[in-house]
Amino acid sequence: MTTTRICEVIKTLNVGGAEVLLVERLRRAPRTDREYTVVFLQADTEELVEALREDGVTVVDLRSGRLWLRYARLIGVVRRLAPDVVNFHSPLVAAVLRPALRLMRRRPLLVSTVHQVRYHPLTMLLDRHTRRLDDQTVAVSSLVADAPTVRGARRVRTRVHGVDVAAQQSWARQTAQVRDEFGLPADAFLLVCVASLSPKKNHALLIEAAARVLAERPDALFVLAGDGPLREQVLADIDRRGLRERFRYLGLVPGAGRLVAAADILLLSSTHEGLPVVVMEALAAGVPVVSTAVGGIPELIHDNRNGILTPPGSPEVLAEGVLRAMRPEVHRVLAAGARADAAKVDVSETADWFDDLYLSMMAEARRG
Repeated sequence: MTTTRICEVIKTLNVGGAEVLLVERLRRAPRTDREYTVVFLQADTEELVEALREDGVTVVDLRSGRLWLRYARLIGVVRRLAPDVVNFHSPLVAAVLRPALRLMRRRPLLVSTVHQVRYHPLTMLLDRHTRRLDDQTVAVSSLVADAPTVRGARRVRTRVHGVDVAAQQSWARQTAQVRDEFGLPADAFLLVCVASLSPKKNHALLIEAAARVLAERPDALFVLAGDGPLREQVLADIDRRGLRERFRYLGLVPGAGRLVAAADILLLSSTHEGLPVVVMEALAAGVPVVSTAVGGIPELIHDNRNGILTPPGSPEVLAEGVLRAMRPEVHRVLAAGARADAAKVDVSETADWFDDLYLSMMAEARRG
């Protein structure tokens, strides 16, 4: 039987949402008569690169040289791979490759997987002007499907990707060991935020809400994992408010799903989102989520069932949501709801879904 060659192209392979979703899916993708290659241009860590290679995925690393030269090399690399299907996971990568691949004599089928509701304005402009060259667009949530990042695409399907549910459930049974690994008290009520320290994550809102929570619940312990351009500003804000004793900053945490599983609550304060991986990791581990109601989060988090949603921008309401979720009788209900929804975020089904999508597109193309 002929081998199907599939090329997945992504700008970065850092430990971020889109990157983790791609890696988790490919680790479970069918391999019989399939040949997967991932091409990327940037990465600050080897974690995901090594994970892919360990699972037999070919990885093409284009990190060397100036960025504009990497894009030029990217076109040549993908053309030489002669794939049957190319799936773009970054809009600028897609905008550069679409016209070049459309000119190939034996052109591949083009798919874009869209993870965000907004991008930089120039990126949005370039992406929009080439978007209709795609054969299929996949949005990671219903909200993303209706966003400007997808608008104008010819064919759109929505698929919530998911995470390794079994792994998260295993980590949830090892809470004591995970807390010990990070030096976190076994008996503390742990509110964990795993997010880049960047403007859209709005840590300033989280810190202000935390100050209000601690005024009533001094036993709460807030844990931040991640890095980014606002790191010094975020840490300075914590110090300025005198909250250092009730915050722990862990920096970048490889395999942060285990930290999420060891939490009592996952706490997010973003101004906008796609559908964060950490939300799916929390549900998989049976951890309630308290979050601003942005992006695709309300598609998975249902108020007073598996978490609590609050309007973006209000530290008072976010603090009230946290305090309510911390009540033992409320927390029990929310945790049970999270555990009940774990199956909805199982990545194994998504791996099969994409495989079916690729094969059906190829069959349709053969029929002409």
